Amino acid sequence: MAGRLVAAFAAAAFFGSGATAQETTATAKFIGADGAEVGTATLTATPAGVLVEAEVSGLPAGQWVGFHFHENGTCDHQSGHESAGGHFNPQGKEHGYRSAGGPHAGDMPNQYVDAEGVLRAQAFNTFVSLDQGANSVKGKSLMIHGGSDDYQSQPSGKAGDRLACAVIQ
Repeated sequence: MAGRLVAAFAAAAFFGSGATAQETTATAKFIGADGAEVGTATLTATPAGVLVEAEVSGLPAGQWVGFHFHENGTCDHQSGHESAGGHFNPQGKEHGYRSAGGPHAGDMPNQYVDAEGVLRAQAFNTFVSLDQGANSVKGKSLMIHGGSDDYQSQPSGKAGDRLACAVIQ
């Protein structure tokens, strides 16, 4: 009985300390140019930003591709995913890490697609959140482009066609 009481107090102290605060997460399913599902992403909120973990197949093998948050939460493959709009940019900054007036909140580093055409990424973005507010990407989209982002051309880094799009839920 005493052991159970001690365990109950220990559990109450642990749970009451905030140690069980749940992480905020979101998911997204990538849709390719033909409308088929080609991958998934999990987004995890942290105190400093959002971690994006993604795996997407059917991409051009052996090359770097642009990877961004886009402003709209629609991925219409029949329009070449143009329905996703431009890069997520709530502060109205210039595009790119190399731009004096940038980057957009939705800018992220290029990602590498392996020899089998699979992108496996872990990208961290300090400019966005999953909470409510201007920088929240919930309900927005993730985009994979056909070429690499040059990190400076306006308005989107000349990253090429939109190959795969995912609405963040």
